[in-house]
Amino acid sequence: METFVIIFVALCVLLVFKGVKSVPQGYEFTVERFGKYTHTMEPGLHFIYPFIDAIGARMNMMETVLDVPSQEVITKDNAVVQVDGVVFYQVLNAARAAYEVRDMERATLNLTTTNIRTVMGSMDLDELLSERDAINARLLSIVDEATEPWGIKVTRIEIKDITPPRDLVDSMARQMKAERDKRATILEAQGFRQAEIERAEGEKQAAILEAEGRKEAAFRDAEARERSAEAEANATRMVSEAIAKGNTQAINYFVAQKYVEALGKFANSPNQKLLMMPLDASGVIGALGGVAEISKEIFDKKDKAA
Repeated sequence: METFVIIFVALCVLLVFKGVKSVPQGYEFTVERFGKYTHTMEPGLHFIYPFIDAIGARMNMMETVLDVPSQEVITKDNAVVQVDGVVFYQVLNAARAAYEVRDMERATLNLTTTNIRTVMGSMDLDELLSERDAINARLLSIVDEATEPWGIKVTRIEIKDITPPRDLVDSMARQMKAERDKRATILEAQGFRQAEIERAEGEKQAAILEAEGRKEAAFRDAEARERSAEAEANATRMVSEAIAKGNTQAINYFVAQKYVEALGKFANSPNQKLLMMPLDASGVIGALGGVAEISKEIFDKKDKAA
């Protein structure tokens, strides 16, 4: 009797152990009845039929990261580069992930590796190095669409490193240096050109100002000559009026003026000369006396008029 009780208790414990299942948070378990999928258990406490139902697959529903190993990729312009990356994915349907594909992680990894070669092999090296975001977007679209029947959502694909061969890196460095030297030369030439333009503009403004100065000076010289000629004309008119009235002093003034002008020109001439003085000094003195008499008469007339 005691043996029967012990067996019964042991059987009850075994049934409880087989029938009560606890699913942790972040996981989902598939349930199979005689090897056929029946339903999926979500996180929490569940009961199944012992010896009839069994746990099929324990699926991790959290986002998972896969490292894509480094591989060689031949670009469109026949450059060989080393590429590696990471894949972020999440299981959305536990049953499909368990029964639609065998070894889900390996399948996802191989699919990503193959498409990395396809996408990056269709691009030039320059595009490969400068358009990494576009590469990630294309890979994500292709891989996510391919894994959708497996109940998997690929959330991100990131290319970590793109490593060209050493000789190619050196060539790119030389090309970059040449490009920078070219830009520096262009900037220097543009600066020199701008400086020449500014210098020419300054010379132009200086020439304009100089021409305006010459114009103003010529105008003033002409005005001075006009006033001098006007004064000479007035003097000649006064002398002519005095001569017409019979004033001999006026004749002396006129002759003395011409005499003194001729003597001044002779003295200032560059040729060698010998002056014997006095040269009819009495005539010059008489002429100066005539000038004084004329001036006196003019002032007397002005005083009387006043």
